[in-house]
Amino acid sequence: MKTIILTDKAAREFDNLDSKAREQVSEGLYQYAVGGQGDVKRLAGRDGFRLRIGRYRVIFDEDKTTILAVYVGKRETTTYRKN
Repeated sequence: MKTIILTDKAAREFDNLDSKAREQVSEGLYQYAVGGQGDVKRLAGRDGFRLRIGRYRVIFDEDKTTILAVYVGKRETTTYRKN
């Protein structure tokens, strides 16, 4: 299992989600950290990956032992420009 770390900004965004969305995002991150399961794609034109969890996206970087989430929120047209 990989360790999941949220940046300060990502933690604030995660805390601002409603309880159902927080549960979905945390479950999706957990499944990816444990088994590598999830809708993950490499970002085009920059470093990092995105994990799609329904209407929500987690933008992250990872190495062999750590997942560093830098953005957590709804998919919007500006999601990939913010970070």
